[in-house]
Amino acid sequence: MDGFTLRHLALAVALSTSMGTAFAATSNDFVDNAAAGGISEIETSRLALQKSSSADVKDFANMMITDHSKANDELAAIAQKNDIKVPDSTTLVKQAKEKILDMRDDSFDAAYANNQVKAHEDTIALFKKEADTVTDDQVKGATELKGFAQKMLPALQKHLDMAKKLQAAHPSK
Repeated sequence: MDGFTLRHLALAVALSTSMGTAFAATSNDFVDNAAAGGISEIETSRLALQKSSSADVKDFANMMITDHSKANDELAAIAQKNDIKVPDSTTLVKQAKEKILDMRDDSFDAAYANNQVKAHEDTIALFKKEADTVTDDQVKGATELKGFAQKMLPALQKHLDMAKKLQAAHPSK
């Protein structure tokens, strides 16, 4: 792992060790899953930069790293402001490793594209669920998390559309 990823993991550790108990189950589940998904996107995209020789794959991977890093930072800020516990680094790394591709180099681009389509479909479902949740004003951060999810959905849909184009350009063998 490089310093960039370690910075995100260190942020998650700092947030999780300095905060008390989690609040609403749905908000906490959303934060847990969104944070883990963001780290997974960054990690798989870093792997793509190392393993792929395709310009379109590398361009997409760079965009994923930039966009998901910004989203993770924003999510962490909302969580910290509202005393919402974020997953510890062990959980984030475990979940990210589960999603990291273990493919031969000759099929990496297709595997990465397939992974990105699936990951973004799952992420969109998660964010739609949070965006459509009836907020409870008694739960700290519920309104902000809902707003964050609503704000991120168009970008996530754009990512999915681009991932599908990448998938078509790099079909599985």
